[in-house]
Amino acid sequence: MNILITGGAGFIGLKLARALTSAGDSVLVLDNLSPQIHGENVDWPAILKDLPNTTLVRGDVNDERLVKDLVLKSDAIVHLAAETGTGQSMYEINKYSHINVSGSALLLEAASQHRQRIKKFVFASSRSVYGEGSYVSADGALHFPAPRSPRDLGAKQWDHRAADGSPLRAIGTAEQHAISPASIYAATKYATELYCRIVADGYGMSIDALRFQNVYGEGQSLKNPYTGILSIFSNLFRQNKEINIFEDGEESRDFIHVSDVVRAIEISLRSASTGYRVFNVGTGKPTSVLEIANTLRSILKSDSALRISGDFRVGDIRHCFADTSAAKAHLNFEASVGIEEGLGRFAAWVCTQPVVTADPARAMAELKEKGLAN
Repeated sequence: MNILITGGAGFIGLKLARALTSAGDSVLVLDNLSPQIHGENVDWPAILKDLPNTTLVRGDVNDERLVKDLVLKSDAIVHLAAETGTGQSMYEINKYSHINVSGSALLLEAASQHRQRIKKFVFASSRSVYGEGSYVSADGALHFPAPRSPRDLGAKQWDHRAADGSPLRAIGTAEQHAISPASIYAATKYATELYCRIVADGYGMSIDALRFQNVYGEGQSLKNPYTGILSIFSNLFRQNKEINIFEDGEESRDFIHVSDVVRAIEISLRSASTGYRVFNVGTGKPTSVLEIANTLRSILKSDSALRISGDFRVGDIRHCFADTSAAKAHLNFEASVGIEEGLGRFAAWVCTQPVVTADPARAMAELKEKGLAN
């Protein structure tokens, strides 16, 4: 197939392009090469290295003429392009809406006009659409807690409780569970999911939305201070600088290695389906931030101190990990890289990269200035 990957010069996109061209596909990459992600001076030959049958087009997903031209040349589309900083989205609302929603709408419109040619449209959604995710109480009742308030966070009331004050236990969040975006970024992802469902139903197109959990691995941006705790931690560990652990460090996420994410996208692309489908892409296993920090510090043999500060960001969730049963049943997909193996691979790659000296405190300061953090 001829496959268009938006945001294809990024972390996931380049690995996907390599996998697809190795399988005999041709790839069109559309990317704006954002300095926040790629740095100021992008080495185009390096990006294209070892990527045969790949054409890199620098441009914007909101460029109507360009997008329509690229869709016309494509048999399938993987839509990865997005602004991704959760905290940043809370004060750059228009920017996130314009790129993540309007850009997606333009791409879907162009795809619908060539629906007889476009065999599959895969959209990179996010676990963030669930907000706080799914919990059960002691009596087995299912709960979908509201976002934690700044007041509760300020009082260090980190964990969710039922109305009677009893503790709630996090469980794997399934696709059919409640949707409750807690950030503008999450809202843009869910809005695009709705567009995808309506377009799939209206035009009979095959569209899959893949709700990625926390994707990490070799090649992720080490320059972006707004997203990716592994990038932030690894840079500080290599400089033996103190690590600021938010809340009490027990907040957890479902960390999935990029190689598993690429495999899930490939399976989705090649699976015969009609209409709209949505799948969680994760390991189904939660890992706390403190565990991640301790493991990575040990691997990198760092002398950094871990400071559990009680700092917080409005819009951050306490726990969320995936119920992966739907992906197993319909895509025959299961993650294969465990957290220790994945962190080892990530750390080995990090040690081949220049140390990034930018301090993530700047991003935190911006949030504090706007009343979105403490």
